[in-house]
Amino acid sequence: MGSNALESCYNNNIRPLLDAVDQLRHLKVTQEGIQLPTIVVVGDQSSGKSSVLESLAGISLPRGQGICTRVPLIMRLQGDSDITEPSLHLEYGNKTVPTSEDDIAAAINNATVEIAGAGKGISDKPITLVVKKKSVPDLTLVDLPGITRVPVEGQPADIYEQISKTIMEYIAPKESIILNVLSATVDFPTCESIRMSRQVDQLGERTLAVVTKSDKAPEGLLEKVTVDDVHIGLGYVCVRNRIGDETYEQARIEEERLFKSHPLLSQIDKSMTGIPVLAERLTQIQASIIAKCLPDIVKKIDDKLNQSISELNSLPQNLSSVADALKALIRIIKLVRESLANLLVRGEFDEFPDDNTLHGTARIAEMLHKYRAELPEKCPTKEKQFLMEEVGVLQEAKGIRLPNFLPRSAFLNILKKKIDTISHIPRELVNTVWAYVEKIAIQMMLRHCENYPQLKSASQRAIHGLIDKMRDRSCKFVKDMIGMELVSDYTANPDYMNTWVELMKEEEQFRKPIEHQILPTKITLKAFGDVEVGHLRSHEDVAEQAFDIRMRLMAYWKIVVLRLVDGVALHILHAVKCLVEDELEVELINELLGSNKTGIEKMMEESPATATKRERLKRSVELLKESKDVVASISGSYYC
Repeated sequence: MGSNALESCYNNNIRPLLDAVDQLRHLKVTQEGIQLPTIVVVGDQSSGKSSVLESLAGISLPRGQGICTRVPLIMRLQGDSDITEPSLHLEYGNKTVPTSEDDIAAAINNATVEIAGAGKGISDKPITLVVKKKSVPDLTLVDLPGITRVPVEGQPADIYEQISKTIMEYIAPKESIILNVLSATVDFPTCESIRMSRQVDQLGERTLAVVTKSDKAPEGLLEKVTVDDVHIGLGYVCVRNRIGDETYEQARIEEERLFKSHPLLSQIDKSMTGIPVLAERLTQIQASIIAKCLPDIVKKIDDKLNQSISELNSLPQNLSSVADALKALIRIIKLVRESLANLLVRGEFDEFPDDNTLHGTARIAEMLHKYRAELPEKCPTKEKQFLMEEVGVLQEAKGIRLPNFLPRSAFLNILKKKIDTISHIPRELVNTVWAYVEKIAIQMMLRHCENYPQLKSASQRAIHGLIDKMRDRSCKFVKDMIGMELVSDYTANPDYMNTWVELMKEEEQFRKPIEHQILPTKITLKAFGDVEVGHLRSHEDVAEQAFDIRMRLMAYWKIVVLRLVDGVALHILHAVKCLVEDELEVELINELLGSNKTGIEKMMEESPATATKRERLKRSVELLKESKDVVASISGSYYC
């Protein structure tokens, strides 16, 4: 293929790729997390980075003591055979500053001072230098501050950490090609730039090394670049720096002569020497990495654009009228009611299949089961001797009456004491249930009014107030239930008489050892197991009545526990249903609307966080759409 054909192929295929990536970089698409193919120039301080870049661009960059490059310098070189005069300008911030070859060093210094200050500190905000002239390669390179470990006067103490952080941010992405500038005068394994590049490119697959100052340390250079102790996967290119007042053309002539005639340097393969070879290698690598990465970049732009549009659409619409705000509020309340009905009433957990803490009906059922287990199945007693509690009460209930008369007051007296011992259990249950319901209700409310944070405080206040009222009602219900159990002994449940009759069948077995001194005093009763009754011989007059009272208590206790379990359970389930289906909506509307509709007005005021997010997403969508337009025209084969 002839040179004209090659140039035409380059202009038709490679140049559009470079231009597209440069436009994406100019649009700052990297702010959206989309990495661009980049040649990043790194090197230890005084390694000769500036000399290499000057030779590639044919211009003079800032020189001086210490760190010359204090901000990332993006150099966009654009070769143009038709241009008569070089065209140079700087881009930084929102500025475009035209300059010339003579003034470029001063212009870069001025821009650096504006970005990083007049001292010797550094910044990660870049300057872009665009150079259009004849005989320069089409390249985009990022020059970073030289690595220094010891701060000099005027530099911050953590200058090494700052520089390292900036360098790592640029060389870490897999899309970056690392141009590692090494001085021939040093041992390559000791270079800090080698250590850093190997951290992110251990095998050297995307690292190219350029060796400067070849003329100053020719001894052993051939071995360094052929043995490759530091794993430079893309190879080495050895160059000669421009010396003194040499023009760039003179420097290239001297470089070519050096690598042809020097007894040591001439042994290095010509494909590894000279600035022209370096320029060609970089151009090839750049075109290859761009062609390789571009499809992935297009996909990432599309994915990020769709994501940003989706996030933007998911934000609440700006509410411009009371009617819109009222409509949104009603929708929120409807969603909250539906979620709570699923979780607390219907037992449908499709919204939160994996979060068991929100499965309300199941958790409340567990609370009721635990409540039932805490209520003693048998009538509780702390007596040390069998039936002495009943005997004591009967002794105090004595009156002028028939000897076999069972005083009802004695039964009620003991019953009240037993009920008092368990009265705290249903109260604790209702407190636990309503605390759980409040937690779920607030969680659902916050979830559905997430886009209206201005409602969160008022809605939480409304729910908290309503739950307090529901809890008070339940506590009163429990108090009334306990009160009813204390006021009288009554049941229409036939199980009471059946149980009492069954228990009383052992009365004769109980009575005999008390009446007959010769019989053993330790007996076995089905309901109690082994019991000692000898102490009751001294209370023979009331022992039979005490036994009867205990059997009645045991039979009646089952009825009491059943009523406490069923009654409280039914009350709680009914109260939760009323809360979800009726009372919550009324409470929220009263709180959020009120007499002056302050809740509605607050809804019409977009929160600062939402407004900021909306603007950020709008900018993101606009940037990504522009980026998509940039790459949309790039298609077909990228190779000649």
